[in-house]
Amino acid sequence: MFSGHNIIGYSTSAKAGKKLQAFSTIRQGYLPEEFTIATEEDIEAATAKAAAAFEVYKKTTYEERARFLEAIADEILAIGDALIQRAMLESGLPEARLVGERGRTMGQLKLFAEVLREGSWVEAVIDTALPDRKPLPRVDLRKMLVPIGPVVVFAASNFPFAFSTAGGDTASALASGCPVIVKAHTSHLGTNELVATAIIKAAQKCGMPDGVFSSLVGEGSTLGQGLAKHPVIKAVGFTGSFRAGMALFKTATERPVPIPVYAEMSSINPVLVLPRKLEEDIDKAASMLAGSITLGVGQFCTNPGLLFIIDSPHTQQLIDKLTGLLKATPESTMLNEVICKSYHEGTKNLLKEKGVTTVLEPQDFSEAYKGGASLMQVAAQDFMSNTELQNEVFGPSSLIIRCQNKEEMAAAVRSLHGQLTGTILGTVEDATEFSDCIDALTEKVGRLIYNGVPTGVEVSYAMVHGGPFPATSDARTTSVGADAIKRFVRPVCYQDCPESFLPESLKNANPLGIMRKVNGQMTKEPIS
Repeated sequence: MFSGHNIIGYSTSAKAGKKLQAFSTIRQGYLPEEFTIATEEDIEAATAKAAAAFEVYKKTTYEERARFLEAIADEILAIGDALIQRAMLESGLPEARLVGERGRTMGQLKLFAEVLREGSWVEAVIDTALPDRKPLPRVDLRKMLVPIGPVVVFAASNFPFAFSTAGGDTASALASGCPVIVKAHTSHLGTNELVATAIIKAAQKCGMPDGVFSSLVGEGSTLGQGLAKHPVIKAVGFTGSFRAGMALFKTATERPVPIPVYAEMSSINPVLVLPRKLEEDIDKAASMLAGSITLGVGQFCTNPGLLFIIDSPHTQQLIDKLTGLLKATPESTMLNEVICKSYHEGTKNLLKEKGVTTVLEPQDFSEAYKGGASLMQVAAQDFMSNTELQNEVFGPSSLIIRCQNKEEMAAAVRSLHGQLTGTILGTVEDATEFSDCIDALTEKVGRLIYNGVPTGVEVSYAMVHGGPFPATSDARTTSVGADAIKRFVRPVCYQDCPESFLPESLKNANPLGIMRKVNGQMTKEPIS
């Protein structure tokens, strides 16, 4: 079923003697299939093919790219149950979750096909010539976004489909017109081969150039650093730990020609639990928080890791209800052995910090590769004086920050690092009274949620899945949603360009029928 080879465009390679195996927390051991580590020669072959493919692929029409993305979705579905079963073994995730994630992955691909056909993503702007303008005439200026070149995508551990081989980074880069080289996650080697093969089948069926997609296997720093340093590579998409993300960022910025790294790295997703909300519906608030903390064994980048609460008669009541719900949630298998070990070590390390006390301490199920919920608390003053309390504990863990009043809550929120999300559980009256706290939270996050939970990221036009550092390396971008395509493009201005040489998006007749800004006005009308 598996070749164990690296996929280099339309060819495969297995030149190295060293191989890797995926570890299964379900089977509590390594799976038997072996996957060959990419050599320097493989890296050179993949990057050379990507460079050559870019010269062809960047000139494909938006419709051709859209059909390619849709074909990838079809080929992924065609793998059938074998894909789900392999991902279950490699990730420890349940079948229903993976079936849903496969659907999300296909939906992402189809969204970008829709984005391509709609066309306004290129941000076409036309300022027509004004030859009679005084004191100086204006030249004809036309601007649009164009693809930047081959992109490296690092597959994530917690989403074997949606943030992996054919995930959002790959989909958005391919949509923009950039070839992609994926570094397979070592936990999902079989899943990666199945999906990578599906992408290649789609590319061949759609007549895409050899090298538009490749997938390489290797250990983290060696392969990853080699790709990030390579002069052919023009951008990096990454989802993972802060340490690995910053290592890539450092490499990319120290190259002779620096490149952007779009890294999603660390977020503990604060929640403001406001007083009137507790008075009105404390049971619902506790239920929502418990469900979000434990969803997927807490292995989401949007897991609510901080709960800011004002001390009041209802505070202990909420804590007791939340503790009961968390305690009733059974421990579950975690994604891989490294994440499981880090989770148990992380909770123990938090309890060593000044002022942190246990509300619910998890039992250590690390030998069975399982995690149970943990809940701790600390006074706001101790939280603000200790940045170690902002270290992400990836798993079903949350830390309660007990604040004396709204002024202390606002100060504690201002002390936060950048986050992907911030959540407000409160009434309209709460939002008015605590507006300073909410304003402070808005400065720290990429997405603000009212009376919901941060887990669950809709794939849509308005979504922002990004945030100030260290949540991501570039707060101006998103890795989920239609605007993710803009990470892999750059603006080009065409001055006095003859009509015959203009890209279709900028021609007078507007043959693509897209929305453009012409002399300051948004329109689809042609230029006469």
